[in-house]
Formats: sequence, C-alpha cells, structure tokens
Amino acid sequence: MTNWKTAWRSFYYAGAPEAPDPVLVRGRVALLVIDVQSTYLARPADRASLPAAEAARDAAWDGFHERMHGLVIPTIARLIERFRAGGNPVVFARIACLTPDGRDRSLSQKKPGWNDLFLPKDADASQIVPELAPLPGEVVVTKTTDSALTGTNLRLVLHNMGITHVACCGIFTDQCVSSTVRSLADESFDVILVEDACAAGTMELHTREVEILNRIYCEAMRAEDLIGYLPA
Repeated sequence: MTNWKTAWRSFYYAGAPEAPDPVLVRGRVALLVIDVQSTYLARPADRASLPAAEAARDAAWDGFHERMHGLVIPTIARLIERFRAGGNPVVFARIACLTPDGRDRSLSQKKPGWNDLFLPKDADASQIVPELAPLPGEVVVTKTTDSALTGTNLRLVLHNMGITHVACCGIFTDQCVSSTVRSLADESFDVILVEDACAAGTMELHTREVEILNRIYCEAMRAEDLIGYLPA
C-alpha cells in the first residue's frame, strides 16, 4: 500500500517534507460524514426501459456506485464503529432545505444543472443512508450550502466540544467534501481526509481533488492509517 505521507502530491507539494504523525487525543477528534444520502444512491429499477440518452447518463455513474457500495460505505461504517467504540464523536452533515419551496437554498443549489438540488428536510431522499444511520444524540447538521460549516453552526459545535482534529469522509470529494475541508482548515482545525471513504463522480475527479487538498488543507490518508493513530 502506498505510504500516505508521500502519496497524492500536487505540483505545489511534490518536493515537500513528509507530513508528521498526527497526535490524536481521545474525545478531541471527530469523524464528519458528509452527504451520504439516499438521493445519491438511487438508481432506475430498469435501465433498459429508459430512453437511450438517459440510459447512457445513468451508465456513466456505474463506477461511482461500485465504489460507494464496494468501498466507501463499508469503510465509513467501519470508521463509525471505531470512533464510537473509542469515545470519539461522530458527526453528520446532509443537504436539505428547511422551507417547503426550497427558497432557503444557496445559489449554488439553485443553478440549473446537476447541482440543482431540491431536498426537503423530511423527504426520504434527503436522509442519511440506513447503513450509516446516526444514533440518538449524535450531531446531525442540515445545510443548504456545499460547506458543512458555512451554512450551519458546526464550527461552534466542534469548538464547544473541544475538537481539534476532524476526519472527513463522504461525497462528493470535489464538491461538498472539498468545500468542507477548506472551511475547516480556514477555521484552524487539523483536517484528515479519508481517501478510501470518499467518492466523486469519477475516479479522475476524486484523485485530482485529493491531490489538490492534500498537505495544505488537510492530510490525506486511508482508513487503515487513521485507525492506527486513533487512541486506544
């Protein structure tokens, strides 16, 4: 397996020193699960019945769904179990509008195209997938922005909980995950991006974004690496 300290290097950090080992203190490192919601895992029951253009668009997402079901969701589930068992908080963020007509959505979620999101907060489509369901008492923030900090009180919540390190995972690597990582870094949290617990629409987009974020906004590593640093 590639050493996380030398992997995912961008042009800017190709020759930079290796990252130091993170010092994670029990209760002060949180797992943030971003936007793993039912709407993104939904697929047509019968692709063959779709018009050709629509069927082709759906087929283009096969790789994403394979990564989500085969790697990302099981990896996040493993991390959630490990964080809970170790006394470290698990926090969830999801996209959902608070008003029935969605007028509270940010501009980026109203623009025409794929990112035109209308997800009422109580709709099944806006809920976190059952495999990763929050437990009673775990923090779930509802956002109408890409960043989980910008449109919520999450920064204050993490600060009040004494959190110094945030391990981010979820979807999409190049959109809401990226925005959240950057916001956390700007607020001076130490951020870990769990590479095998994230996905973008394509692996090319995913890998490129990890390279862009790594070493400046976060330290990118795999779940197994992170687990090795968690306090017993």
